[in-house]
Amino acid sequence: MIKNKKLFLTSIVLIVISMALNFPFPHENRLGNAGVMILNIPINSADGFHYTGIFILLLLLLGMVLLHRSLEKYHLRSFFAVIIIVSLLPPSLAEAYQKTLANGINAVSYIKDESQCKFVMIGEDTLQGTCELPFENYSNDEVSFTIGFYDTYLFEEDVKMLSLMNSGKPSNVKLLPNEAKVVRIEKEIDVSKIKNHVENGEAAYVSIIIKSGDKNRKL
Repeated sequence: MIKNKKLFLTSIVLIVISMALNFPFPHENRLGNAGVMILNIPINSADGFHYTGIFILLLLLLGMVLLHRSLEKYHLRSFFAVIIIVSLLPPSLAEAYQKTLANGINAVSYIKDESQCKFVMIGEDTLQGTCELPFENYSNDEVSFTIGFYDTYLFEEDVKMLSLMNSGKPSNVKLLPNEAKVVRIEKEIDVSKIKNHVENGEAAYVSIIIKSGDKNRKL
């Protein structure tokens, strides 16, 4: 089945390197926020092209071409196998690591697709923000961390929303060993000096940063 072992090994190395460079841990997107993704690799964002992402994609494509040339048959099967592996294996490995070997905030899972924030003006200059954020601690130790929020901008004129939740005291969270819970954060925000801010609205897939000591994870 393999007609050129050197090309085959080179293709495997390139594919593995491309996955390692884009491994989704400890941050959700190691290369930053993405507007356009191909095979879970960000190639474009609001700031322009992700040149690192493009380089990783080129490595992956080169690996797939060399794999094709190294095989005598099963070319189409190998193509789809690589796509499935690149798409599914890194997230599965990250989850497995969290559930077995990780500690501290690395063992904390954030269920982003179940998160939400709501904002409503309760006075002329006061905005009330309420966020519900689901977490699970996979370790056998108690974990404490602070939560920061950030906005994903597409244009400079976009109104501030999630980042407004950073006002006032930091939001502290404590998770007991193997605990899963929804953290509720409520804040009354003075927006009298903020020119561009949300007045009423909701947000899902809430982008956060959790910090503990000198460690942080962008999720």
